[in-house]
Amino acid sequence: SLADDQNHKSRDPPGFLPGTPDPDQSFHVSSFIPRNQLWQPDLPPTASLPPGLEYLSQLDLIIIHQQVELLGMILGTETSNKYEIKNSLGQRIYFAVEESICFNRTFCSTLRSCTLRITDNSGQEVITVNRPLRCNSCWCPGYLQEVRIQKYPGTVVGYVAQKWDPFLPKFAIQNANKEDILKIVGPCATCGCFGDVDFEVKTINEKLTIGKISKYWSGFVNNVFTNADNFGIHVPADLDVTVKAAMIGACFLLDFMFFEHSLAGL
Repeated sequence: SLADDQNHKSRDPPGFLPGTPDPDQSFHVSSFIPRNQLWQPDLPPTASLPPGLEYLSQLDLIIIHQQVELLGMILGTETSNKYEIKNSLGQRIYFAVEESICFNRTFCSTLRSCTLRITDNSGQEVITVNRPLRCNSCWCPGYLQEVRIQKYPGTVVGYVAQKWDPFLPKFAIQNANKEDILKIVGPCATCGCFGDVDFEVKTINEKLTIGKISKYWSGFVNNVFTNADNFGIHVPADLDVTVKAAMIGACFLLDFMFFEHSLAGL
């Protein structure tokens, strides 16, 4: 009957999860972007979650794909980074753009201060990652790398701070009060010449691994002749969304510190 059809359409498809296309909502998607490449569910924000971060609530894999800058590749110059942030199905949930001045990109290179603004598919800014100019040397343990993560419209939700260690790259994921809540421990060699590079996400005492941030190996040609990096953030699905946002900020920091390169640096 007509009433049964309407009741059926009002229910979500069985097993509906963020990132799964909902055919009843397809008309909300811009016509020039394929439905399977964009995710913008027409759902009201969950009251207990920060607006814009509800998209992260059920994800256990966040993929970050750096877009290739052809102009910078041809000229051998460093341009502002741009990233697509996707779910496990490859559907874009956020887009991130670096804001920095040309002087810093040219002369400070990978140590440059910058701001990364992360927007959802409607263009609304949801996360801001601020990176100040800091040292990258073990000889300056009091002035190591750090990023600050804010939710819109400017509320600090966490930090990622480099920790001094003579052998391994180590970082702390911190809450808004700069209290350590998780650790990130990388390998002693981060070149990733012929395979993925994994940074393990651990508890504070470093005894239990709960996830990882992986720099994916994309092949010799891509790694040498482009500056496009691909990352995967593997986390428990029920991890707090503000911590997931901080891990996105951590991923950007790792990219700048260990994997940022261009033809100018060859």
